[in-house]
Amino acid sequence: MAQWSSNLLYISFILYLIATLFFGGSIRDKHNKEKGVNRWGKIGMGLTLVGFAAQLGYFFTRWFASGHAPVSNLFEFTTFFGMMLVGAFIILYFLYQSTVLGLFALPIALLIIAYASMFPREVSPLIPALQSDWLKIHVTTVAAGEAILAISFVAGLIYLLKKVNHAEDKKQSFWLESVMYGLVVVVGFIVSTTAFSLMGYSAEFQYINQAGQEAVEEFKMPALVAPHEGELLTEDRFEPAADMPALINALKLNTVLWSFITGTVIYWVLRLAARKKISLWIQKYVKNVNLDLMDEIGYRSVLIGFPVFTLGGLIFAMIWAQIAWSRFWGWDPKEVWALITFLFYAAFLHFRLSRGWHGEKSAWLAVIGFIIIMFNLVAVNLIIAGLHSYA
Repeated sequence: MAQWSSNLLYISFILYLIATLFFGGSIRDKHNKEKGVNRWGKIGMGLTLVGFAAQLGYFFTRWFASGHAPVSNLFEFTTFFGMMLVGAFIILYFLYQSTVLGLFALPIALLIIAYASMFPREVSPLIPALQSDWLKIHVTTVAAGEAILAISFVAGLIYLLKKVNHAEDKKQSFWLESVMYGLVVVVGFIVSTTAFSLMGYSAEFQYINQAGQEAVEEFKMPALVAPHEGELLTEDRFEPAADMPALINALKLNTVLWSFITGTVIYWVLRLAARKKISLWIQKYVKNVNLDLMDEIGYRSVLIGFPVFTLGGLIFAMIWAQIAWSRFWGWDPKEVWALITFLFYAAFLHFRLSRGWHGEKSAWLAVIGFIIIMFNLVAVNLIIAGLHSYA
């Protein structure tokens, strides 16, 4: 059953990838249009629906194999997040008939699923802290809310790619290119972890954990940083530059550092190949985009996603925290970033409704909001130790 689950996830990934190519074709093709969507877009949407059905199959077969909702670790949560992003896109596609949304939403979902695949995928029983019905209630609602909010990022990014004048507005051009660089860094994570895994790299460190006890940790990539008071046990391996304090998860921070190094190399290779900024190169795919439509999609995504995230990330989370830890709030890093996310999108709606922040301002807020979500998913999960570190 677990093998079936993995195969279905792989099939969905391939179908999303092919669908992206068809959505790209729908943007370039000026013929065969019917009711606003040409044949390329229809094929792309058909493939997306089949891929989504395959990923649903992955989700439920893994649930059956494990005996619990498959959202208990980073691999399961992140793949579910990617699935919800595709689901949110499908709903908005049928509302707005926008194929360009798929051209950008599906690659983001592909990056998220590929990012998930780098984490351990074994089906394992729940640890005691997660043996609660609130696991599926809290985590699935959070993922759904963040996925809908991610669509606002996609719409905002498309808006900015068309609207920003690179020749006249150097400041916005710089920040837009920085966003593209961030996406390439995710690719860097996938490439670096895959490369060292194929090489079979391994190095063990003895260190002092948060409890003040000696422990051993295995690094699958050369250690640029070592665990707290770490000592390299494996001979002929790379010596780290510095020890990290106990609060920082050196193993995961090391992964992030390698992601940035590899991502930076890939970014400059792409820049040299294209002979222009990546955002400027992609601009040709959005030249016919309706900016008002993208602005509306971005706003409505936040209008729907914000209350869903609030319900899962704050209300359900506090109820479960009270049950599990006998307190509603404890300033754990994940709790703090959930609050930051809530406050940011509340400010987004405030500025949109009371200050009239439409267009570019709204698009930039959507982009910043997604950066906050991804910082929570990547940096807080991978680097900062806390009560949610088991995830």
